[in-house]
Parts: sequence; structure tokens; C-alpha cells
Amino acid sequence: MGTQIDLPLDQVLVGDCIAWLKHLPPASVHAIFADPPYNLQLKGTLRRPDDSLVDGVDDEWDRFADLPAYDAFTREWLAECRRVLRKDGTIWVMGAYHNVFRLGTALQDLGYWILNDVIWRKSNPMPNFRGRRFTNAHETLIWAARSPDSRYRFNYAAMKALNDDLQMRSDWLIPLCTGGERLRDAKGAKLHPTQKPEALLHRVILACTAPGEVILDPFLGSGTTAAVARRLGRRFIGIEREQTYAEAAMARIAATEPAPEEAAAALPSRKEQPRIPFGTLVEHGLVPAGAKLYDRQRRFEAVVGADGTLRCGLATGSIHKVGAAVQEAPSCNGWLFWHIEGRDGRLRVLDELREAWLRATAG
Repeated sequence: MGTQIDLPLDQVLVGDCIAWLKHLPPASVHAIFADPPYNLQLKGTLRRPDDSLVDGVDDEWDRFADLPAYDAFTREWLAECRRVLRKDGTIWVMGAYHNVFRLGTALQDLGYWILNDVIWRKSNPMPNFRGRRFTNAHETLIWAARSPDSRYRFNYAAMKALNDDLQMRSDWLIPLCTGGERLRDAKGAKLHPTQKPEALLHRVILACTAPGEVILDPFLGSGTTAAVARRLGRRFIGIEREQTYAEAAMARIAATEPAPEEAAAALPSRKEQPRIPFGTLVEHGLVPAGAKLYDRQRRFEAVVGADGTLRCGLATGSIHKVGAAVQEAPSCNGWLFWHIEGRDGRLRVLDELREAWLRATAG
């Protein structure tokens, strides 16, 4: 690995993640998911006084000499991830109480812009057998854009649809990886100690990518990110230093069937939809001049002007301006706030009429 290589799509790269990242082209991936070493084995910090592990990871890849060494490693791989991330890309970094605060500091210091911290609540966490602490029932995912001015992708409509048409919250109740999904070795033991559930990666990938876009995982482990990316019609790049895990990931990916193209696409966000002015609906008689519009609770009544403006009491202007004025709010999405009464007496949100117009005029 001497010079930059072409983007190795749909491959598992075996070796050190920083070495491989340095040889990937800049601004080449749309999203990154990283579940880095937790640094559980450092005596005097995350071990008990008798030098026994607080938690169960005891592998070579999780060994660091001290906290400065761990922090230096963290900053180096995060800096390389930022280099290969496209301007409008996002990164998900996952950690537990042992390391997530250090990860967050590094992200901010390197210029990333934190969008959310998402709590993965485990519905079936491992119990605390010693009874000296609360049961550790969650991990944290930090979602960040490459920079504060990134026009990042968020598939809001898809997340809402996935959540039974309710806004997706930042606490996700998903069980630990169990049953047939859990990879095991020849003796029946867990192949990887921190294998993540596919449902978790399904939500992550669906939230921030479109079909055909590229997601990178610099700590691929047992291959969950790559397998879910393949199933959802995304491209992937995985990096894994342990040969055993890499081979298991490759076999898992090969056995994964991609979803049909039409099934892999997420609902488009409103930012991606063609913009039309409200006046277009007025011009074409879908909302005729003189029609009355209401909020969902019928607290406010506005009259539509021939030029597409509204009048509600002393407030006049666009559907957005008047919607904000009557609520005494700084802003308002008038398409979602205002409704028109149909012949059956049912209120229909203006956004439905806009969608109908776009469908009728498509192509």
C-alpha cells in the first residue's frame, strides 16, 4: 500500500484501518459507521483493582498502553475518516460509557458537527451479576456531519414510516444480537464479542444514505454493516484487521441477498421533492381563491387570495408567514399547518394536494 488506490467497492480490506484509510481517495464515501475498540483493558482506569475486566472484551485488538495512546489512535482514524468523507457526508461513531465521551471530544476537536446522540436501548441486556452497578442497558451512537456547513442527508420520511408514521426519536429499543443472526465458531461460541444487531444498522444506513451510495466501516468485525448495506442496495467498504473476522464477514456478505431496487429506496425527503409555490395550486383551481383554510384543530381560519396569499385577522402573506404569525412562532411549514375542507367535511392537509399535483404532472 504505497499510493492511493481506486475506491475498493464491496470489498473487505484486511489489515490496519489507519493504513488502509490513508490510501483511500479523499471525499469518496457518503457515510461511515464506526464501532471502534472500547479500550476496556487499561489497568487503573477500566479494570477493577484486582485487574479483572469490568466487561467481557479481552481481545488483542482492544489493547492500548494508556489513555494517551488510545486518544492518539482515536484522533488518527477519525481524521482519516473525515478526509475520505464527502463534504456533505455523515459519520456514526458508537461507544459505551468506557469511551464515548472521549470519542465525542475527538469528533468536535477535529471539526465534525454533532447532529444527534442516539441511545441504543437493549431490550435484553446482560445482567450485572455482582450487583455493584446499574445494569448497563444501553450504548450511544454519535451522529455527526463532516462540518457545520454540510448539507447532509437525513431520510426523515423513511424514519417516520419505519416508526409507524411517528417521528423517529433518539432512543432506539432494539434487542442484542441473538439466535440465528449471531455468528458462532466451530465450537458454538460467539465468533465476535461485540457483534451488532442487523436491525440497528438497518436504521443507521436507511437514515442517511440512498441506494447506490457508499458506506465505510473501518472496524467491520463480523460484517454487519456490509451485510445490511448489501441487502439495502448500498455499496460498502469494510476494513478489518483480524483475519478470522474478515473471513466470516466475507462469507456472511456472500450469503446476503440484495433487496430489489424498488424496495431499497427510502421515501424521499421534502428537500428532494420538486418545489412548487402555493400559488400554483390556486392558479389551477385545486385551492380556489376565496377558499378557507384551517389548522388541524380549526382554531384559525384563513382566506385564500387570488395571488396565493392568505389573510387571517390582521396577518397577511404566504402560507408559511401567516401560519407562523397566528401561532406567534418564528417559522412555520404552511404545507403541513394549513388544511382545506373537502366535500365530505374532512380536513385535508395542503401537503396532500401538493403531492397529488406532483404525481399528476410528473413526466
